[in-house]
Parts: sequence; structure tokens; C-alpha cells
Amino acid sequence: MQIVDALKHARRQLSLSDSARIDAESLLCSILRCERSKLYAYPEQVLRDEELDAFNELLVLRAEGHPVAHLTGQKEFWSLDLKVSHDALIPRPETELLVETALALIPEDKQTKLLELGTGTGAISIAIASERNRINITATDLSEKALILAEENASLHLLNNIIFKKADWFTFPDIDRYDLIISNPPYICTNDPHLKRGDVQFEPISALVSGTDGLEDIRIIIQQAQHYLNARGWLLLEHGYNQAAQIRQLLIDNGYTANATVKDYSGIERVSMGQLAN
Repeated sequence: MQIVDALKHARRQLSLSDSARIDAESLLCSILRCERSKLYAYPEQVLRDEELDAFNELLVLRAEGHPVAHLTGQKEFWSLDLKVSHDALIPRPETELLVETALALIPEDKQTKLLELGTGTGAISIAIASERNRINITATDLSEKALILAEENASLHLLNNIIFKKADWFTFPDIDRYDLIISNPPYICTNDPHLKRGDVQFEPISALVSGTDGLEDIRIIIQQAQHYLNARGWLLLEHGYNQAAQIRQLLIDNGYTANATVKDYSGIERVSMGQLAN
């Protein structure tokens, strides 16, 4: 079967997906280990039997709902290719706003210390480290498997300004004070029906759910972060579409100033932040 016919077949198999074409091309590229441009440059190339069999196996899994990133083992974030697995959340495009917001607060010519809580694949810390060579980052996670994955991703991009540590939020030895503390923590309600739909049903529940209102972990982070921030240090949090007002109030109640929320490109309040006064 030629590439062009294999892709037509795949789109029919994935007809229920609203991204059938992109999904099919991504899966075939992972089998052929090529860029997407090759599929268009050589549509008449005939797939070997083993390549076609492997492609069909991935199509079956994708039709069942498995995320493309899990099937290919990689995901692009901040124009960086990252390894992904079932042990950590798949990096989302909207989380790049957290990176953008953090970078706006980090000077290029000054040593800065940053703590990321719940690093998962390491995507956020790796993106920031790739843009600021004078930054020192400590990235934590409770999952040892996630930390191994994050360390692999940092090594893949030749970054040596990130230290990875196992921690349950702020509980780790040699914790310091930081200029920024950032996190994309769990923020979904326990009974949220979306947990049984889409990609999230295949991802670690501990990285998604945070109590009956989704704010259990965010409360802990807001309450404790002030003890580990330098004077005029910043706390940045990614959160759900309807949580910004509650989080701003939590920041106010815990003594943070300059509280604000940044909207993503869809106009959704996505990242809230507060500054420690002194």
C-alpha cells in the first residue's frame, strides 16, 4: 500500500476524530521515523508489510481513544520535542502561557532561582531553562517515574541548569528561597465528567484531580509558597477555566499583592499570579 492510500484508509478509520488527518499523519511519521513533509513529497512510496501492520495497530488504539502522544511516545512543547509516557501528563499548548508569563518576570542578565512544583515531563522547566541560561531551576514531582522521564527530557536538550527532586509539594531536603515558584497542579474536581473523556482518561489521576472543588492542592501551594519565596518573589499557577476568581481571592487572603490573571489565546483565564510583598 502506498503512503497516500494508507493515509486515506487511516482517515476513514479515525472518522470520529476531529483531527483525523493530523492524527493519521503523526502516527505514520512515528512508524516511518520521518517528518510530515516526507508524506507529501513521496506519496507513492510503498509501505513494507511490517510498517503497515504497525500503522494499523496504532490506528486501532487511536480509534479507541488513546492519545496520539502516548502512541508516538513524544509531544512538542515550546518547539521542543519531549518524550511522554503514561507516567505524566501530556504537555498541553495552553500551558505555554505559563512559560510565557514566567519568562516575562525573569531577567536575562540576572541570576534567578525558580522552583517548579509537579514537573511531570519537565516541559515547563525545560522550556524556561532553554530561554534563560542564568536561571537555576529546582523541579519536583512525587512520582519517581515522572522524574526519570523529566531528567531524560532535560538531557535530550543538553540542559544542565535544572535539578530534579522527589517531593510532595514543599517537602524535600535543602529547600531554599526562590524568586519564582510556578506550578501546573491538579485542579479538576473529583466528580468531573471530563475525566472519562478524551486524553485525560489515559493519564495519571493523581496529576489531574484535587478534591471536590479542584482547589485542594492549589490551597496548599498558595498557603505554603510564601515561606519559600524571596522578597517580591512571584507565585504563578495554571488552573481551570472557572477558578481564577477563587484563586485571586486565595492569594489576597494569604497576603500576596499585585494579584492578576492572564488569559490564554482563547480568552480563558488560565494563569493567576501573586507577588510576595516583603
